[in-house]
Amino acid sequence: MNAVAVELTKEPTKETRQSSYQLMTPENQAMQDDSNLNPALFWVIDGHSLWKHKAGKKDVACASCHGESGLSMKGVATQYPKIIQGKLQTLEGQINRCRADKQESATLAYESKDLLALTTFVASQSKGMPIAVKENVQNKPDLLQGKAFFNERMGQLNLSCAQCHQDRAGLKLGGSLIPQGHPTAYPIYRIEWQTMGSLQRRLRNCMSGVRAKQFEYGSTEMAQLELYLMWRARGMTLETPGVRP
Repeated sequence: MNAVAVELTKEPTKETRQSSYQLMTPENQAMQDDSNLNPALFWVIDGHSLWKHKAGKKDVACASCHGESGLSMKGVATQYPKIIQGKLQTLEGQINRCRADKQESATLAYESKDLLALTTFVASQSKGMPIAVKENVQNKPDLLQGKAFFNERMGQLNLSCAQCHQDRAGLKLGGSLIPQGHPTAYPIYRIEWQTMGSLQRRLRNCMSGVRAKQFEYGSTEMAQLELYLMWRARGMTLETPGVRP
């Protein structure tokens, strides 16, 4: 049995999985739970405004196709990343694809305020729903590659994602509890960042932490890793917009 297969046998069972929400202080949990305290609400509001704003050569808005309220997006974020016309697509990638194809508008930069706002608004429509990413014939090659990335040692510190978030989850690193690494709340408002950030930003932070070459924003490699993480969290509740320390 190869190293990747050995690591996969250690995956947490559905009964033992937990969101990093459960590791936060009551004060930070309250910040996420109360929309009047959750700073991500500003991005949701901005995202709704952008949703209704007409843009591009076609002068149409997201709302022109999907309705002003955004309620038609209920359940959508729970299914990403997914294969669309033969390509693995993240939610951010699909938003940009719609801008390019449906609006004939410029795509938005990753981690830009507008892309984070739109992604947060869309994802928030699925808050409270179970993550629904499943393995299928179309996504299996990407899912397997994502698993390999999760278990692959990288960087000068020669560490893998699994060594922290699977083997040592619940232990402490630098005084903080190590979470299981489930992406249940992205985009999140991270208190350390003092702003919203995507899952890809968090993954790049981890890669930088082990002194590894970071995957590029919007890359296939990043989408594959994100796919595996969402599959690993299947059935868990989507919390977007989340708050983390």
